[in-house]
Amino acid sequence: MKTKLFLITPPFTQLNTPYPATAYIKGFLNTKGIESVQADLGIEVILKLFSKEGLSAIFDQVTTNNKPKTTNTQRIFALQDEYVKTIDSVIAFLQGKNPTLALQICQEDYLPEASRFTQLEELDWAFGSMGTQDKAKHLATLYLEDISDFIVECVDANFGFSRYAERLGRSANSFDELYEALQQESTYIDTVLLSILKERIETIQPTFFLISVPFPGNLYSAFRSAQWVKQHHPEIKISMGGGFPNTELRSLSDARVFEFFDFITLDDGEVPIEELISSIENPDYNSFKRTFLLEEGKVVYKNNSTKPDYKQSQVGTPDYSDLLLNKYISVIEIVNPMHRMWSDGRWNKLTMAHGCYWGKCTFCDISLDYIKVYEPVAASLLCDRMEEMITQTGENGFHFVDEAAPPALMRALALEILRRKLSVTWWTNIRFEKSFTQDLALLLKASGCIAVSGGLEVASDRLLKLIDKGVTVEQVARVTRNFTEAGIMVHAYLMYGYPTQTVQETVDSLEMVRQLFEAGILQSGFWHQFAMTAHSPVGLYPEKFGVVKETEAIGTFANNDINYTDSTGIDHDKFSFGLKKSLFNYMHGICFDFELQEWFDFKIPRTKIPEDFIFNALESDVNFTIKPTAKIVWIGGKPSVENFTKTKKGNSWEMMSLTFHDKKESFVIQTNKAEGEWLVTILQKITVLNTKTYSFQELKANFELNLENFELFWYSKPINTLREFGLLVL
Repeated sequence: MKTKLFLITPPFTQLNTPYPATAYIKGFLNTKGIESVQADLGIEVILKLFSKEGLSAIFDQVTTNNKPKTTNTQRIFALQDEYVKTIDSVIAFLQGKNPTLALQICQEDYLPEASRFTQLEELDWAFGSMGTQDKAKHLATLYLEDISDFIVECVDANFGFSRYAERLGRSANSFDELYEALQQESTYIDTVLLSILKERIETIQPTFFLISVPFPGNLYSAFRSAQWVKQHHPEIKISMGGGFPNTELRSLSDARVFEFFDFITLDDGEVPIEELISSIENPDYNSFKRTFLLEEGKVVYKNNSTKPDYKQSQVGTPDYSDLLLNKYISVIEIVNPMHRMWSDGRWNKLTMAHGCYWGKCTFCDISLDYIKVYEPVAASLLCDRMEEMITQTGENGFHFVDEAAPPALMRALALEILRRKLSVTWWTNIRFEKSFTQDLALLLKASGCIAVSGGLEVASDRLLKLIDKGVTVEQVARVTRNFTEAGIMVHAYLMYGYPTQTVQETVDSLEMVRQLFEAGILQSGFWHQFAMTAHSPVGLYPEKFGVVKETEAIGTFANNDINYTDSTGIDHDKFSFGLKKSLFNYMHGICFDFELQEWFDFKIPRTKIPEDFIFNALESDVNFTIKPTAKIVWIGGKPSVENFTKTKKGNSWEMMSLTFHDKKESFVIQTNKAEGEWLVTILQKITVLNTKTYSFQELKANFELNLENFELFWYSKPINTLREFGLLVL
């Protein structure tokens, strides 16, 4: 019997865009001619709950079960008619289908308001003169969060917009608690999920059911879904894959898991799934790739397939068909610019390179394949995939979900986008390395790059060296300046509580962050507390980092986060509030003159960082040398040319005037006629639209065929003007 696959992401991940794992797998299956259907059950459950019918049913649940206990939920319950009346219009507005509703929402007498709206006094300050649509989206988001609070208190304590029963999936060394929860009667949210699943299974009639579990907040729903299918359709084989099993379930040994799943696969899913299909179609095939299964009541890990993993060029273009792309909802939850971009609008997800080209950071899972196996995708193939996805989805926004996008590939991709005259918007994650020059940032911006995020981590050179980040704070400052000046937003991932980090280093790190924001070269950031994971160098070799694991015992279910004690004995938790509060203010361009002590309610030492450290780092970055191999590219247009004669003290000579027009302004440069003619010819050769690129050395050689003093010409005023308007050295 031919296999038919049904791929799902269980509730909940993002509201504004589908998690891409099933689209990646479906794209691969297309290359093999294997039939598959995919669904994001998260958005489907949300749309069913947050509808006129869904809310009425939720309020009915409360009438018969739990009465609201707090003043807040009593208020929401009393206003239930207002919520039921407005919900469909608000959801349509957040789906982009009802933009005129923004005018009503912004009058602030349309939506019923509960406790989430208490933060509204800060709205104008936080958002400035925000446009009507954005303000309305934020108010509508608060309205949904009020309803969410009601659901949590009165209907299902595990509910959350982007995660469900996450507590059961986090560091669940033992399967006991999750197993016990699965023996309980279905919750109200479960019944909504299972009613959708039932309808889908009956319509699609799959023979193989694949569940992608990216995060702990998807785990409980994954098991509930698998449990229902096992009970009602035992003939369907079920497999789990995705980010959660890849990191957490590598030492799985609890046989009870296989009451729900037939298989659990690790790492890249293409070959494991292909081998499972062969095994399902032919039970004698017996070839598996990175797969857990049950044999004679014992969990076994089989990796006996000789099939190599596919190259990135062979896995196909992610396929978003079947997903309800026009029904995702854009929300504006918080005023962090990067988080806002993450949750507002729909992004096509793509990967420039599998794994990480750096692969050394000591807090990262660098021992696992998803980081360790580095393989870039050719820029031309990436652009092919982008064009295919634009045609399929109607969306031209791309989020490259790389661990760290390689600068050389970003350069090649930007050139290819410009050559093909594609109009796209894109952003990605990077390392703040010195390859990101001012000119490369300008090229990326011209190709549609609007933002980058990168790890500054602990803004301390000693700790950056211990992390093996390969950057210094000075270097980060220069790179963020290059991006900012090009008009690309920069978000920094910040970390505190790294092993051996002292209180002084935490304070100094905050001072560095303060100076970066004050200099205007960071626009967004987020502090994370360090967590030790089993597959990172810190987790594998804790003695090298001055920490001791609190437990060596390996659980029978999930194993990733590790409890540890740091030799410093510092309680890093207490810094959390002050670090986050100060950052919130710095992101809004205020409180730079506050003493750092004002952010904390306990005594901290004075910073040892000079107050002009970042200023001096930016001032000292002057480098006029150009490598002979550097590529010279012109991203501007063709000039209009006019010859004229210049006379001075009785001498006359031929001159040339070149007028250029860019999107914002026009400008003119003047040169002598011979140099002008050479320049017009060479600009046509080095235009970004040409596939051949020319090096600085080749330009010099070409110039000196008929003219003299190339360096004198290159550093002259006309060329300096062109450098400001798109003559790039890459």
